[in-house]
Amino acid sequence: MLRPQQGGLSWYGIVRLGLVQTCLGAVVVLTTSTINRIMVVELALPAMIPGLLVGLHHAVQMSRPHFGYGSDVGGRTTGWIIAGMVILSLGGFAAACGTVWASTAVNAGIALCTAGFFLIGLGASAAGTSLLVTLAKYVAPERKPAAATIVWIMMIFGFAVTAGVAGHFLDPFSPSRLLLVSAVVSCMAVAVTLLAVFRLEPKSPSSANSFPRHAGAADFRRSLGEVWRETHARRFTLFVMVSMLAYSAQDLILEPYAGTVFGLTPGQSTQMAGVQHSGVLAGMIVVAVFSLFRSLATVVELRRWSVAGCFLSALALLAIAFGGQWPDSWPLHLNVFLLGLFNGAFVIAAIALMMTLADQGASRREGLRMGLWGAAQAIAFAVGGFLGTVAVDLSRLFISDVALAYGVVFSGEAGLFFLAVIFGMRVQASREAEGQATGPSFGQVAMVEMLDAR
Repeated sequence: MLRPQQGGLSWYGIVRLGLVQTCLGAVVVLTTSTINRIMVVELALPAMIPGLLVGLHHAVQMSRPHFGYGSDVGGRTTGWIIAGMVILSLGGFAAACGTVWASTAVNAGIALCTAGFFLIGLGASAAGTSLLVTLAKYVAPERKPAAATIVWIMMIFGFAVTAGVAGHFLDPFSPSRLLLVSAVVSCMAVAVTLLAVFRLEPKSPSSANSFPRHAGAADFRRSLGEVWRETHARRFTLFVMVSMLAYSAQDLILEPYAGTVFGLTPGQSTQMAGVQHSGVLAGMIVVAVFSLFRSLATVVELRRWSVAGCFLSALALLAIAFGGQWPDSWPLHLNVFLLGLFNGAFVIAAIALMMTLADQGASRREGLRMGLWGAAQAIAFAVGGFLGTVAVDLSRLFISDVALAYGVVFSGEAGLFFLAVIFGMRVQASREAEGQATGPSFGQVAMVEMLDAR
């Protein structure tokens, strides 16, 4: 049960919310990975079609502030989590149906896939934002970094398990198998979510708010404007945008770089990607362990980890850029592991900070703030990979040395991380929090002072 008066959400409750994130990852991985491959390989469609569909699912997540505001208005979050998972699951199955339909009627099938991916983005926004709001409201301050790590690891677990099990039942491939697997995954996701959030919130939550139950668009715009005028909310939005842009811009160019410059085979470059993801998990776990046993929960320590993660990620990208000049001797796999390690530490510290900042400023705006930052992250991920590939193409137009062309792009991404370091260095506590402080705990207010948007 959620009992804020007794210290917040228990570890059991946190794991239950992690199961929701596992379900979210299970549905998403079938659409962004399996259906993507089927469209390109089995249906021989242009790769840009699934690329645009995935981009659509990210773009739709600009709706996150609306769903966060909905949680604020109602005072409860589990209803939004359930509704989001239902929409997400329907979208996943619709995408599978559209893929099968495209094998006989391309235009109609792609149209259904478009509707499916739209629902996927909508459902992920509703469920994901409300889940984070629940964590922000009810997890004890000292547990937030560890809670963020648990939830994200369980999402990655959902990716891995679904990909492996679904892959087993999809072979030998047939349209009927795809529909069956998608239907089973979608139904299981909804069922597990219902069980996971059952009685998770108290009947009379202490967070019940004074908003009208039927707030309209004007109320939303006014509330969003109020949040945007909060200096810490506006500047933290910029921090999330820049840091996550740097984080995502490397995704689509690292493996081609390893193959083109270092001569890695497709299998070897895929293994290298696994090394990077292992580093990300290790970085997240390190932050979680330190948060529990070494007082990472203080504002000062969290700022140090965030800044250090961004700074070291920038150095790792610069090392990868320069390593291309010595492809025969450079320890690429170690370099990539370290990049993942620093990325993981930075990401989980930033998410924990996001969870803490959500309840600072005007009261009853946790969901709206979390939605705003979630939208900023979604935008960064939507454009980051695309901008990285465009930058490589442009760089190679003017630089004949392939390693140097890639190196320029990686250096630019490192520059974005250095910019995020500048933002993080300006973290400070709000005056309101200082007035209420009884000690330097993570739960006391932290304000991320970044470049003003004005």
